[in-house]
Amino acid sequence: MRPTGKLHLGNYMGALANWVKLQDQYECYFFIADLHALTTDYADTSQIVPNTQEVILDYLAAGMDPTRSVLFVQSQVKQHFELPLYLGMITPLGWLERVPSYKEMQENVTNKDLSNYGFLGYPVLMASDILLYQPQFVPVGQDQQAHVELTRELARRFNNFYKLDGREVLPEPDVLLTPSPKLPGTDGRKMSKSYGNTIELSDPEEVVRKKLKTMTTDPARVRRTDPGDPDKCPVGDLHKVFSTPETMAKVYEGCRSAGIGCIECKGWAADALVQILNPIQERRAALRDDAVEAILKEGSVRAATRAEQTMKEVRAAMKMPA
Repeated sequence: MRPTGKLHLGNYMGALANWVKLQDQYECYFFIADLHALTTDYADTSQIVPNTQEVILDYLAAGMDPTRSVLFVQSQVKQHFELPLYLGMITPLGWLERVPSYKEMQENVTNKDLSNYGFLGYPVLMASDILLYQPQFVPVGQDQQAHVELTRELARRFNNFYKLDGREVLPEPDVLLTPSPKLPGTDGRKMSKSYGNTIELSDPEEVVRKKLKTMTTDPARVRRTDPGDPDKCPVGDLHKVFSTPETMAKVYEGCRSAGIGCIECKGWAADALVQILNPIQERRAALRDDAVEAILKEGSVRAATRAEQTMKEVRAAMKMPA
């Protein structure tokens, strides 16, 4: 993840919760993409380091385990600078210009100049992040499949040009789709920092309850006596992700009959969220700065050791100096 500050429930359900489970099945590498932050935040880099600290705290609090996974900061592994340069030399511009998010962000992000080399080339950096560890799978949501496909195309192109003793160096990794339930923000739109509608993993209980009290609901429920439909309500979407079947039954019956009000329904949703967030926040509060620093330092060494194995093969295949 890019270091944009404290993580929210959308980040947790969209990636983190699944990553925690993957640790039991695979050898995993998870990092904080501070170099990617530079592609859009190059004009003001003052928050990258403090935001990186917030993200690693949320990683660990959510259940990421440095004894089962490699956790590191991207810029601390210098191979993440080297491979993008080599891959960039063989990447056609047309491949980059057709990446869906490139045009989308150019149109939607109006407060930053994104007509820069780094932003155009960030898919090459992303491909390098993946290929450095010669992985079998990349865990992503459906919206990121295009990036993995570009990674596969770049690996294929590299392998066409360069081989090491007749064999291919860079694998074409497969997508490991991450289950990503619909998670609305407090205004009903997708939960996102850019919309200012998030519930953060570190929000205390009183803040969670306050945010939910103002959350958008089914527009059909203008008055307390009007029946509603949880399937058309952002609060109902939260219940579907976090509440028990018993609570869901009460929500459907009470909302559709107007037997409960939206405030009561929101309170039940808050109860479910607090049960998820409390253990995360307890683990976060117990983390010490020196311990976190040691985790990242060890992770960077482990990641660099593995990445260098790949780079030795890449340099040899390209006939570049070792």
